[in-house]
Amino acid sequence: MKPLLIFAIILLTILICFDRLLAEPYITQSDVPAERGFRAVELLRGLEHPWSMAWLPNGDILVTERPGRLRRVRDGQLASDKIAGVPEVFDSGQGGLLDISLHPRFEQNRQIYFTYAHGNTIANRTRVATAVLKGNQLKNWQVTFEVATNKFGGQHFGSRLLWLPDETLLVSIGDGGNPPVRLEGDWIRKQAQNRQSHLGKILRFKDDGSVPPDNPFVSSADAQPAIWSYGHRNIQGLAYDPLRSMVWASEHGALGGDELNLIQAGRNYGWPTVTFSREYFDGSKISPHTSKPGMVDPVAVWMTAIAPSGLLVYSGKHFEQWRGDLLVGGLKSQDIRRIDLNEAGQVVGQSALRIGQRVRDVRQGPDGLLYVLTDESNGSLIRLEPVSDKESPSSP
Repeated sequence: MKPLLIFAIILLTILICFDRLLAEPYITQSDVPAERGFRAVELLRGLEHPWSMAWLPNGDILVTERPGRLRRVRDGQLASDKIAGVPEVFDSGQGGLLDISLHPRFEQNRQIYFTYAHGNTIANRTRVATAVLKGNQLKNWQVTFEVATNKFGGQHFGSRLLWLPDETLLVSIGDGGNPPVRLEGDWIRKQAQNRQSHLGKILRFKDDGSVPPDNPFVSSADAQPAIWSYGHRNIQGLAYDPLRSMVWASEHGALGGDELNLIQAGRNYGWPTVTFSREYFDGSKISPHTSKPGMVDPVAVWMTAIAPSGLLVYSGKHFEQWRGDLLVGGLKSQDIRRIDLNEAGQVVGQSALRIGQRVRDVRQGPDGLLYVLTDESNGSLIRLEPVSDKESPSSP
């Protein structure tokens, strides 16, 4: 064999191995180093299990509370009266009034979008709705989408909203719940692999709830046309990355196996056919497989659960060293994980911003600072501010 051909074969082998190495998930087995250079300032308490927040053009913050209230924060103070017009929600377990997001052209149309759980313990489903904000009241509440199948219990509603640059809306829908919850004679979680079901999916809509004609399964007879990606367990973090033109999702595992995924249209993310998770009831493996051809591997996996909720790509000026990195809220870990990314979107490091409370949502405000909601019966709104490296971060 000619030396040049031998060299080419060796080089190709090295490149294939290197590519596979880069594709391996970044696995976190245990705790991570603490991040410094910030302090946590508690702005207010008194929120009942807050779930999400959004800024109005005048600087007010709208906050959803899971029991079904929409609250307004102005100048760091929580308004005493709730915003009227929210319908009754199924407030049980993980259900209730969940995400909130302003229409990209809110200043022209005053439209706000919500996700919430609708129904009762026996039969419930995730809904998406929009309403017009007029003063301290929501008008013209309209349901633009609801999951086609009822489910039992109060688990796995998903419910994160994300606007894409083309003004289409992504919605995460959970798989319906853990065993022993069943549907169609099997564990309901297997619906994540059923493309005729909305459960365990990311869906994509126009702002009126109609399906965009370029959705990946819009012409498939065996799939719901709204599906953007599938094989998900319970996504409660979605973020668009303008630096890399990517969509990221943070996803709850069961007993361990939480994931960070890079979302691509039409792809299968494996749950529950492939997973690092274990069963709650006995600790056994949910699947013998952590990877399979035709299914997308996670970018990162937390073997010890952090229970991820809330996700953003930092683009502000106050934390220069974090620009372009992901910030992932942790309910169980009671922190925010900073995921250090290179230009290609590969994970090169991780650290923890210790909060000491269950982090339900983390957002970048218009001022470039970070804001955190804690999932407590007396929940807090916290602002993260930069400090010098010599100062220690302070808990609220």
